[in-house]
Amino acid sequence: MSDDNKVHADLRTSFGKGFARRLRAEGKIPAVIYGHGTEPVHVALPGHQVSLIIRRANALLDLDIEGKSQLALVKDVQKDPVRQIIEHIDLLVVKKGEKVSIDLPVVLVGESFAGTIANLDATTLAVEAEATHIPEHVEVSVEGLEEGAHITAADVKLPKGVSLVADPETLVVAISVPAAPAEEEAPAEEAAAEEAPAEEAAAE
Repeated sequence: MSDDNKVHADLRTSFGKGFARRLRAEGKIPAVIYGHGTEPVHVALPGHQVSLIIRRANALLDLDIEGKSQLALVKDVQKDPVRQIIEHIDLLVVKKGEKVSIDLPVVLVGESFAGTIANLDATTLAVEAEATHIPEHVEVSVEGLEEGAHITAADVKLPKGVSLVADPETLVVAISVPAAPAEEEAPAEEAAAEEAPAEEAAAE
């Protein structure tokens, strides 16, 4: 984990929507830290720094809370649906060496056989990984796969130290041939429609 993930967190004792709005106006994000049987701890995080860190799925923060270091995994980010401003973050207490259950984004690599498309059925996979060594994503190769081929969770090659939690039979990718667009039939129909009035005129 890089030093970029070191974040200074301010303890907060005030709550409510009004206080949260004031925090956000100051460029800070309200957050709560929970887990390991501890009482929830309410903190305020630096908005710009944390916004950059959590672009990565399953981001791990090394929090400095009044001089004490605490590792915390980002579990939930609540955003304003219209303005996309981060309103609140839920953080889970983790310890070095501990394994956590997470959803890893699935990234397709390679090109399937000419004329086919790769349909991503599962955008994430539930796995277990060491808290301080969580990969950014899991890659699934579709290189050269032909129509009818499919890849299940059991077929996915996971990074070292990562184990599958999802159902092994979960469909991840299916290769198919796209259906011909309906628009192709339109010109023929239009031509037939145009010919009909001409034939009627000739008959008259």
